[in-house]
Amino acid sequence: MGDYLLLLLGMGLVTYLPRWAPLHYLSRRSLPEWFIQWLELIPASILSALLLPALILEGIPRHIDLARPELWVALPTFFFAWRTRSLGGTVVVGMLLFWLAGKLGPQ
Repeated sequence: MGDYLLLLLGMGLVTYLPRWAPLHYLSRRSLPEWFIQWLELIPASILSALLLPALILEGIPRHIDLARPELWVALPTFFFAWRTRSLGGTVVVGMLLFWLAGKLGPQ
């Protein structure tokens, strides 16, 4: 039982420390404005890196397929999200468009 507790505490420590150290260090300093603006771009770039391959790549080996329904559903959904800034509305629009693409698309 003691080994498991030690293992659990060790896993918590190696998870918590790398997150706490930068926050602790940077909370006492003022960051340059250009760096703050650069940090704001990170979530969008990560989301793009995760979504784009899922939208345009298909098969093994992977090849580009621009006729994928996921891509054509994502484009108006992205536009809706950009215009409205509504997370709930974007989810509903995306789900409806994906359902509609399944009904109208090739069987």
